Amino acid sequence: MTAFRSNRRTQLALRASGIALAGALTVIASPAFAQTTPTAAAPQADDQANADTSQDIVVSGFRAALASATAKKKNSEQIVESVSSEDIGKLPDNGIGESIARLPGISAQRSAGRANIISIRGFGPDFSTTTLNGRQQTTTNDSRAVEFDQYPSEVLAGVDVYKSSEADLTAGGLVGSINLRTIRPLDVSKRILAVGARGTYVDQKLQPGTSDLGYRVYGTYVDKFANDRIGIALSAAYTDEPYQTRDWNAWGYGAYGPNQYGMNGIKTWSESDKLKRFGANGTIQVKASDDLMLTVDGFYSRFVDRIDQRGFEMPLNCGGGCGHDQILSYVADSRGLVTSATVKGTPVIENYANDRVASTYSLAGNLKWDNGGSTRALFDASWSRTDRKDDRLETTAGLGRALPNPTATLSYQLTDKGPVFTSDYNGASSALVLTDVEGWSGTPIQAGYDKIRKSKDDLVELRGEIEQDIGAFVKSIKVGVDYTYRTKVLTQDEAFLSPPGGATTATIPSNLLLDPVQLDRGLGPILAYDPRVLVAKGVLSYIPNPYGASQAYDVTEEVWTPYAMANLNADLGSVRLTGNIGVQGIRTSLTSKGATKPTVEDSYWIVLPSMNLNFRFSDDFVIRFAASQQIMRPRMDQLTNIVNFGIDNSRTPPIYVGSGGNPLLRPYKATAFDLNFEKYFGSKGYIALQTFYKHINTYIDPSAFDLNFDYSGFPKPAGNVPSSPIGQFSGPVNTHGGHIYGIEAAGTLPFDLFTKALSGFGLTGGFGYTETKVKDFAGRVTVIPGYSKYVGNLTVYYEADGFSLRGSMRYRSGFLGDFSLFSGGLDRQQVLAETVYDAQVGYDFPAQSALHGLSLYVQGQNLTNTRSATVADVNGAAFPGAWLKYQTYGRRVVGGFTFKF
Repeated sequence: MTAFRSNRRTQLALRASGIALAGALTVIASPAFAQTTPTAAAPQADDQANADTSQDIVVSGFRAALASATAKKKNSEQIVESVSSEDIGKLPDNGIGESIARLPGISAQRSAGRANIISIRGFGPDFSTTTLNGRQQTTTNDSRAVEFDQYPSEVLAGVDVYKSSEADLTAGGLVGSINLRTIRPLDVSKRILAVGARGTYVDQKLQPGTSDLGYRVYGTYVDKFANDRIGIALSAAYTDEPYQTRDWNAWGYGAYGPNQYGMNGIKTWSESDKLKRFGANGTIQVKASDDLMLTVDGFYSRFVDRIDQRGFEMPLNCGGGCGHDQILSYVADSRGLVTSATVKGTPVIENYANDRVASTYSLAGNLKWDNGGSTRALFDASWSRTDRKDDRLETTAGLGRALPNPTATLSYQLTDKGPVFTSDYNGASSALVLTDVEGWSGTPIQAGYDKIRKSKDDLVELRGEIEQDIGAFVKSIKVGVDYTYRTKVLTQDEAFLSPPGGATTATIPSNLLLDPVQLDRGLGPILAYDPRVLVAKGVLSYIPNPYGASQAYDVTEEVWTPYAMANLNADLGSVRLTGNIGVQGIRTSLTSKGATKPTVEDSYWIVLPSMNLNFRFSDDFVIRFAASQQIMRPRMDQLTNIVNFGIDNSRTPPIYVGSGGNPLLRPYKATAFDLNFEKYFGSKGYIALQTFYKHINTYIDPSAFDLNFDYSGFPKPAGNVPSSPIGQFSGPVNTHGGHIYGIEAAGTLPFDLFTKALSGFGLTGGFGYTETKVKDFAGRVTVIPGYSKYVGNLTVYYEADGFSLRGSMRYRSGFLGDFSLFSGGLDRQQVLAETVYDAQVGYDFPAQSALHGLSLYVQGQNLTNTRSATVADVNGAAFPGAWLKYQTYGRRVVGGFTFKF
């Protein structure tokens, strides 16, 4: 049996880790009114959007939302999937991530039970972009990927996912781009005032002092003035909701005996998460004249997330080097996996705090000129900023520091739901003290560690464009230029938390102790306290670690994107051809600075052609063909110049050896082809078969080992230097990628298409199958993060006479998932397949009722408490039963109302 890949544990010592699915959404936050606002795939796309959909707010609920999404897909010149709002500013799901994850070919990875990491066509979030009303946005993490928790679903009117490229969409994306849309007030036919509230219950409460209850409140106001020449839309939402996670982890797997492998160590945690978020959005539109329209958008979100993690950790297999661990006995199966064992060792009781505060700001203005004739022009300017502070605080307790003998005997048995344990250790004992239990730290002695990462992400985008109608085969020519200037700055402060006065241990005052936390899996109660107060109360000393400052970085990107596009519209006999052919030229200049490293600069050009052809038949049948070259820029933290390199004089001749970021990276690049067959039933429904192929010309191996890395772009160190700039490097490097291809089936089918007797019933959903092959830097076949071979979702619904009922499921097969490490990096693990079920029932009071305008609903989310689990990786594939992570989030029940005046 090949040895399992071992996941390195975090150590306190820190030694130098058819659109369809608008409706597939079952968890509908508000079952009331359908919003069919115009699409804003990019600021310049408003005219096309206005032609695509009606501008009225229709009292038709879920079915109207599906019809709106179907119309958008049908009329679009690109391959697109959409989610439309059922109510004013209310998407048909608990959150944006859940809504997007129900679209064909799209899946989500859950974090704390929330679907906030999105994969499109088998690629993770590092391969797609997200915009707000067509404008690029800053993010709350180290990458470019938007975490959808930033954006309250209540302030949005819809979401569009573009799977094919178009020359005037300049945000990029190797597999697609996601555009979040807000309301355009001048497109709404009458004044709107809507309010709503909901309460949430989670069926597991894991820690004393935490809550299993939460709530949301939200409101929207839309109105027009001055003879409908001025419009205003205001939306705001506040969330205070709990998330409770049962979390178990293994350190990895090592040899217990010849070709027999068992867990190296374990962690069992209870995590209680309190999420508070305020979001607000405002839009003002002014029709200054019949030719000139001004639109100003503003968005603000403040996100406060406090996570308390309390748990039990114990080394099991360190060869005696971790708390004198001793394997007393074990049983292995025929594959060599140890399924049960008894081990002596030294447990650690952990009380951690993981707090995030993030504020996102966005301000934009759009000036559009249209003389009603053959010429149109626009100018768009936007600014986005995200300020983030992450504070990861770890403290540990045990019976003493580096005791000479083991302090516990633990036995485990693997089951189909992870391991279960028996232990003789009293994790709630009054004899426990704060200390470095395993004796891993040097000076100072650590009873804890604090890491504070602060980032500021700023982005300015300017765009100018002019379009001229031509007529005949070429309907119009559009030319423009987009300019973005982005800076991402990160600082890092770290500190040892040590017993005062040079002591080896610190006693926890009894007045700081909380009620013990009862762990599951047989590990019993453990000591609980708030680690945030220990330094302020003088229990531990705060000793700064200067190493943290060396990890600061400052990355600046300046990108010019001129583009030209010909829009097509011609009759080919009985078939109408629409679409576009275009090209982008992208000039990128990059500057990467570090706190301790000299500045590195780089620049390059990339040219990207694109074509979208749509053959529209008179019987509502559409064939689409798209071809393009696409790019996705590297993660911002991959572009840092935190490159530690020197000279290895032990070699003959001496060579450069280093590791870290790579400011000289080029973007991912692919040549993509799409072929779709779509049959529509008016705007009520559709069925579609969607095929795609992407040849990945350039890939980024995030952890390559390059023996021929060129150091000529870096400053030379002092003294004698190697004769050649070619040396050895470990980190992200470009490779020649591979390919990905697949097929998606999707549809929205109201059953009254078949018989009026089934009026009100229907279904919507999709299924995707994808194959991929990508090679790492060494030429070995590797797995693309976020790639699932199969994804699927289905919603069955009934809606009539104000009553609505729906049930939904979403499925994805196993994939390689990204998990954040204490170091700020990523740990990639094999995530197992999962299926999540949701349901909702609701009622809208009719027009003749005194309660007209009121909608009530009850939702059940994650009805089967579906686990999220990972297993060890053997030769690039998941190894069943070799558990690395097993999490459950509990079921959620949501009840609420909306009222539209």
